[in-house]
Amino acid sequence: MKLTLDKMKHYVIIEIYQTRGAAMQALEKVKSNELIAQQTLSEEMFHRFISFIDAKPKTIESYTRAIRQFFVFTHANGIGNPTRQDILAYRDYLKIDRKPTTVQNYIIALRQFFKWTEQEGLYPNVADNIKGAKIQNDHKKDYLTSQQVKAILAEISREGEIGKRDYAIFALMLTGGLRAVEVTRADVGDLSILGDTPVLYIQGKGQDEKTDYVKIPYPVEQAIRAYLKSRENIQGKQPLFTSTSNNNRGGRVSTRTISGIVKGRLIKAGYDSERLTAHSLRHTAANLNFINGGTLEETQQLLRHSNPNTTMIYLRAMNRAKNPSEGRIANAIF
Repeated sequence: MKLTLDKMKHYVIIEIYQTRGAAMQALEKVKSNELIAQQTLSEEMFHRFISFIDAKPKTIESYTRAIRQFFVFTHANGIGNPTRQDILAYRDYLKIDRKPTTVQNYIIALRQFFKWTEQEGLYPNVADNIKGAKIQNDHKKDYLTSQQVKAILAEISREGEIGKRDYAIFALMLTGGLRAVEVTRADVGDLSILGDTPVLYIQGKGQDEKTDYVKIPYPVEQAIRAYLKSRENIQGKQPLFTSTSNNNRGGRVSTRTISGIVKGRLIKAGYDSERLTAHSLRHTAANLNFINGGTLEETQQLLRHSNPNTTMIYLRAMNRAKNPSEGRIANAIF
């Protein structure tokens, strides 16, 4: 009998509960060593918590999706009063077909939810100190060499508006290490001059204002100007890069569009790999800067990392790639 994915998940859930046994208690002690009377988890609690969150819309959206998934899990398994055992089973269920980063984010959201229910006296914190998933501190995306970058750029025809746009996006992301969301947020009016250097002011990750900037090398500025020249009635508040699709022509490009543009150009140039994405251009900027003499501090400023340890990930990866240990051992043996 061929099992569907849903049936396989069902059997895995049963096995999870059987393995964990009945040792877990239904109620958890709170810090005051008193027990909160256990109520049935309700949709009202879910909506009250979502309303309570003081965060950016994208964060609220992520929390909503994560906690909604937990409610789907409890309803599907007839769980009205989830215990710590249920939270652990839910985590193991998520691990079946979701990435470690997704599991981690979902459990973080769940911990915050039950922390709130305990504070409100609604439900004990049955998710306290439950770990998510082990996240490796290395990059899961590849980067490109300088020769590969040249080959990809050479493949982009700059005859029409689309080619001019795609070339400018590639050049900007590669030299400035921009994230896709920073490209989508950029307006024409964000182009400026600082001293005698053209710059683009950007709204970085987690920022509310456009206080950061990247320097724009002359060839990149020329590419951007050539693209803007191909458009009509340019004004400062208009998006720097616009869509050419029929249903959104002239509108701001989305992060999905940026990803599609980069992926499409990579594939067309012969670089078809799951590990090569729009974010690979940011990795490429970091690695090319290190290779060509950039310091850790300079690369940290380029990528706008608040923590130098984040930048160190790039440096460690590059140092490992340059490590000739295997070759030395092979020479000694063979």
